[in-house]
Amino acid sequence: MKRIPFSRCATQRLASSTPRRPSCIHNVAPHNHRIQWQARLQTTVATPNDGIAEMMAEVEEVPAPESTSKFPSRSPSRKPLPLEHLPSPHPRAAAQSIKLAALRSRLSLPERFPLQSLARTLVHPSADADPAFNNASLSILGANLLGYYTTEYLLCNYPRLPMDVVFAAHDAYIGPKALALIAREWGIETAAAPGGEVDPGLLQFKRLRPGSDLPAALQRQLPWKWEKTTTHKIVNTDEFGSNVKPASAHALQGTPVPVEEAAQSFVRALIGSLQLHLGTPLVKRFFRDHFLSRQLDLSSLFDFRVPTRDLSRLCAREGFEPPVARLISETGRLSRHPVFVVGIYSGKDKLGEGAGSSLQEAKIRAAAAALKAWYLYKPLEVTVPSSTENELHPKNWKPNMVDCGEVIV
Repeated sequence: MKRIPFSRCATQRLASSTPRRPSCIHNVAPHNHRIQWQARLQTTVATPNDGIAEMMAEVEEVPAPESTSKFPSRSPSRKPLPLEHLPSPHPRAAAQSIKLAALRSRLSLPERFPLQSLARTLVHPSADADPAFNNASLSILGANLLGYYTTEYLLCNYPRLPMDVVFAAHDAYIGPKALALIAREWGIETAAAPGGEVDPGLLQFKRLRPGSDLPAALQRQLPWKWEKTTTHKIVNTDEFGSNVKPASAHALQGTPVPVEEAAQSFVRALIGSLQLHLGTPLVKRFFRDHFLSRQLDLSSLFDFRVPTRDLSRLCAREGFEPPVARLISETGRLSRHPVFVVGIYSGKDKLGEGAGSSLQEAKIRAAAAALKAWYLYKPLEVTVPSSTENELHPKNWKPNMVDCGEVIV
């Protein structure tokens, strides 16, 4: 059976097959004609250079034709519009952008990755509604790839993690706030307002005014209700445990969005574009270097309500001897700040140890430490499913450990 390539899953083809925007750089109005856009040009105008300057020196002012099309100036039969009337920069301007070249170098991307595709990942659907020039389709592909790589990493390396912790770890690695933080660390700058004269190296979107309500399409709620069971969250929710579907590109067209929404859309679109242009091996290496390399303390994501009861049920399920708490050491019992060290034992095996200002507190902490040691078990040899898909250096499949699940209380 042949494997379907990822390039067929994308709705928009890139590189040589990318739809060409009409040639309007040769019809740009002189700079003195754009006084009405002066406020936006002060912070978003493209960096002048020899290539753009030469093209702009040869142009003549062309008035904007009347058009009833949904996406004006996209048809070759129509007269091209000046740059100021385009919703996003012309693809030809990407080759002259210093910001795009610096971003590609900063991310250590190969030169064969086209700057036109990198510029497209920076255009949010709220800035340009045309799906041929925004990052909506690339963002969908990148979101699925990020979810797949993160899921296989967590489930194969930590097979005993509870689902609530898996959802929290997903949000910590590839959640909206995490992706927005990654984009800011990459040095992504935002444009004051989108437009055709804006530098293609700036993140373009319609800004949400301060104090405005969040659009309904972006409001997400976590199902932490009493009737929402773990099975319901696994089957009917996304990788973050949310039962609200992500906002579609159609719902965000022309809708002002916060900076975090545009930033996470860019990161996801970049992953999808890398998959189409460079292939799976480079995308996995990029994901390992920029996402899995971020330090995440999984032990801090646990929140046990009654750890002693959970530990007793765990031992009963696994056939261990009932856990017993024993005092290991103490100091200052009659002082204002006593310290007790308690260990949890199952027969002769020590399951966990904890310290507290009272015997009860030390016992609870010891039980929580024993549960964390069980759930954070990590096998020595792990083979993730995507490692067998590498065409250059495929790995032989080794079955991973499958745990029977968390303790249900």
